Amino acid sequence: MAPLSSPGPIAEHDEDALKDLIAEELGGVRARSFGLTTDVLDGDDLTSQVSPLMSPLVWDLAHVGNYEELWLLRAAAGTEPMRPEIDGLYDAFEHPRAERPSLPLLPPDEARAYIGTVRAKVLDALASVRFDTANPLTSGGFVYGMVVQHEHMHDETMLATHQLRKGAPALLDPLAEPSRTPAAAAPADSAAGGEVLIPAGPFEMGTSDDPWAYDNERPGHMVDLPAYYIDVEPVTNAAYLAFIEAGGYDDPRWWTPAGWEWRNGGGKRAPAFWTREGGQWLRRRFGRTEPVPPREPVQHVCWYEADAYARWAGKRLPTEAEWEKAARWDPAAQRSRKYPWGEVYEEGRANLGQRLLRPSEAGSYPSGASAYGVRRLIGDVWEWTSSDFHGYPGFRSFPYKEYSEVFFGPDYKVLRGGSWATHPLAVRGSFRNWDYPIRRQIFSGFRCARSAVAGGRGGSSPGEAQAGEGR
Repeated sequence: MAPLSSPGPIAEHDEDALKDLIAEELGGVRARSFGLTTDVLDGDDLTSQVSPLMSPLVWDLAHVGNYEELWLLRAAAGTEPMRPEIDGLYDAFEHPRAERPSLPLLPPDEARAYIGTVRAKVLDALASVRFDTANPLTSGGFVYGMVVQHEHMHDETMLATHQLRKGAPALLDPLAEPSRTPAAAAPADSAAGGEVLIPAGPFEMGTSDDPWAYDNERPGHMVDLPAYYIDVEPVTNAAYLAFIEAGGYDDPRWWTPAGWEWRNGGGKRAPAFWTREGGQWLRRRFGRTEPVPPREPVQHVCWYEADAYARWAGKRLPTEAEWEKAARWDPAAQRSRKYPWGEVYEEGRANLGQRLLRPSEAGSYPSGASAYGVRRLIGDVWEWTSSDFHGYPGFRSFPYKEYSEVFFGPDYKVLRGGSWATHPLAVRGSFRNWDYPIRRQIFSGFRCARSAVAGGRGGSSPGEAQAGEGR
């Protein structure tokens, strides 16, 4: 069965069918979590910390179970706490990641047993839970969708931890296993690239009626934008390499003051996990070293790097409103779509869900294009935007302010669209991610935009003519 991507109509007409789908999604995400932890690693690989930026994998594993207990047993089903003494250990706001290895965490076997017991009780309680439309926590199965999405988010975080590991590879490329080969991308299109004009006018941003959307996606509201151009495809490795070879990391003209300070402080000269050996650029990907593939989107770049490249190319990063209009707005129907291609998630339209352990090549997934013809807005790489993270007009925190509200402000930049590591259930055209502008361990890339200029195509820079493929 395809991933549950639109529970609204089911919730309205068939509560039993919604419960069946929730149970299936709960099972699917747990299989994925085990496939990233106790099914492939043991001992120190689960309990040690590969970077201060990341938790030990065993913390993530127990945390998703504790979160599930808090929301699906205590809040939704009204049951008594199972192990209240561990709540503090797995509170992400009480203990930052750097501290977590020193905590008395549940060992792997105990963590797996604990979350298994939680899940058994959740499935038992699901039979009697009512999806009361008067209760926003349970209406449309919201709290269940929240918990499933939360675990998928941690699975993506655990994939980032695997990427930071320097030991033997624990994950295999799905294409090496025929039974896991995805509904593959179309053959690469040699004409991929360029940019699209998005005409001036209003569009509906966010959502008010998606039952599983988060508070920061709400409410839907009209935004009027001037005309702009946006890249058809994310910026490729080949295009980014042109920036490197043109001295982009050594020229302060392209960097904001904060970005130049970041570049100088760490001595960065290329995306994370890239090295240059014998005149060739290589990358480390899940414990393997391989040549940098020129037609894949660049990934593991921070906001400062994305912004510098865009300046060098004579462009800029899109605002998140520009990104969302290009992704969701259907000018013929005068409405916003859930996904670039329509209302329902369909296999074969995007590189999502860990079906590949890498981005796809430029020109892939043409059937996933938006109404404007912009490609791969969903999947492949999270795309940095120029926007700070904030609430929409009329924002209301729900069900807890620590999910969104505490992060509002200029410290965080918004990312859109999901990556190859994001599960289809945990991303949609209105979904908003955010992170510090220095973060590179996430599966982040970008595309460029520029304002439309009457009578011309706007300014240029030394890099614009060199950027090449993927523009």
